[in-house]
Amino acid sequence: MSTRRRGEELEQAILHAAAEELRESGYAGMTMDRVAARAGTNKNAIYRRWPHRAALGIAAYRHLSDAVMPNPDTGTLRGDALEMLRRANETWSSPHGAVLRGLLAAAADDPELLTLMRERSGANTMDLAWLAMLERAAARGEAPAAATHPRVATTPMMLLRAEYATRGIPSVPDEVLVEIVDEVFLPLVHGRG
Repeated sequence: MSTRRRGEELEQAILHAAAEELRESGYAGMTMDRVAARAGTNKNAIYRRWPHRAALGIAAYRHLSDAVMPNPDTGTLRGDALEMLRRANETWSSPHGAVLRGLLAAAADDPELLTLMRERSGANTMDLAWLAMLERAAARGEAPAAATHPRVATTPMMLLRAEYATRGIPSVPDEVLVEIVDEVFLPLVHGRG
């Protein structure tokens, strides 16, 4: 006889199942029925936690994102920034990135999904990692304290996202990542002093 899962255990099982569905079928193929079957629960258990497919899709993507969140500490701001961009670029050009691209494509036709994506991307884990990187650099005396600002921290990732969005390429060349760090991010950081 199996024990009935509740609370956090059930929620994690549903998120894991939804993340697997996203990975295998993309957002377009993810259904509440398939997630429920994979999680070994019923749709009502899902709807109590996520009122619609869009909410579950975003939560599942965040579940995937948290599992691959980089937090390098190379000892230099330039090294950390390049490593963060390289890992993000690698992730976005992977099957995980295909999930994000699928969500973004679906958001174009689903205003509710787009709204949820905007709401959930406020202070996300990646933004916090960039801010922590700037704080470490400031503590080492490598960056002015004024550079530990959320807008400064998000600049490299916004530029990387723009490369994907405007160029439609499967992976951004490394020289572009170096340019983002050397020509935009580091001058921005050092100019805040």
